Amino acid sequence: MREVKPPILNYMVILETFKGELAALSAAFLWALSSIVYTRLGDRVAPLQLNLIKGVIAIVLILLTLVIRGELLVSTDAGRFFMLALSGVLGIGIGDTAYFAALNSIGPRRTLLMETLSPAFVAVLAGLFLQEKLVSTAWMGILLTLFGVVWVIGERVPESGGKILNWGAGVRWGLVAAMAQAVGAVLSRAALFETDIQPLWSTLVRLTGGVLVILFWGVFRQQFDGMGMGPVRSLRVFGIIALTAVFSTYLGIWLQQISLKFAAAGIAQTLSSTSPLFVLPLATLLGDRISWRAIFGVFISLAGVALLFR
Repeated sequence: MREVKPPILNYMVILETFKGELAALSAAFLWALSSIVYTRLGDRVAPLQLNLIKGVIAIVLILLTLVIRGELLVSTDAGRFFMLALSGVLGIGIGDTAYFAALNSIGPRRTLLMETLSPAFVAVLAGLFLQEKLVSTAWMGILLTLFGVVWVIGERVPESGGKILNWGAGVRWGLVAAMAQAVGAVLSRAALFETDIQPLWSTLVRLTGGVLVILFWGVFRQQFDGMGMGPVRSLRVFGIIALTAVFSTYLGIWLQQISLKFAAAGIAQTLSSTSPLFVLPLATLLGDRISWRAIFGVFISLAGVALLFR
C-alpha cells in the first residue's frame, strides 16, 4: 500500500529544495518595502551617508546575532575571505551608493529598470568564471521574469512633484550599480558554493567591506565633515533609517547570501530583482491606481518565476 506523507513533511521538503529561490524572493519583498522609504529619504539624506548608516546598523545587529548563536569565530581560507570582502566593496559599497544616487537622479521606476540589467550580467559572468550552465528552461524563466519586470516599470507615468530628472547622471549611476552588484553576487557565489561558510557570517564580511569603502569614499570626497549629516541628527529620521536598515540590510542581505549559497547565481539574482512586482500591491495600499498593463506584467513575471522553480 502506498505511503502517504503528511502535508507538513511535503512542505518541509519543498522549503529545503527551494530555500535559495525562496530566500531570493523574500529579499526582493523586503527591498520593495525599503525602496519606498529610501526614495522619500533621498531628498533629505545624501546617498553616501544613507548607505553608511544602514550598513553600520546592520553590522551591529549581525555581530549581536553571531555572538548569541556562538558563530562569531569561523575558520576559512584567505582566498574566500578576500572574495567576500571584495564582493561587499563592489556590491554594497559602490553598488548601493550608485543605486541611491540613481534614485535621486531619475526616480525609482527608471532606476529599477536599470537594475534589471544585473541578472543578465550575473548569468553571463557566472557562466564564464564559475562554469554555471543553466538549462533552457531556466533561461526562459529568467527572460520571462525580466520581461515582466521591464514591462511593469517601463510604463509611462506622469512625474510626481515636478522633479527635474538628471538623465545623464542617472543612467551612469544605474549602470555602475547594476554591474557592481552583478560582480559582487558572482564573487559571493564563488565564496559560498559547496563550503561550510554560513550566510550570516558572509553577510558580516560583505557589509564590513562595503562600509570601509564608503568611509574611504566619504573622506576622499570630504562628505563626512558634518555638512551633510544634519538631517540624520533628527531622532525621527534616524529611527526611520534604523528600522528600514533592519529589513533591507540586516535581513535582506542575509537572505540574499542564503540564495547565492543554495541557488545558481543567475537564478538567485533574477528572483532578487523582482522587487518592482512587490511594489505594486504596496502602491495600491498607499492609494495609487494600478493599470492593467502592470497587472499583465506581474503575471508574465510569475510565469517566469514558476519556470525557475521547476
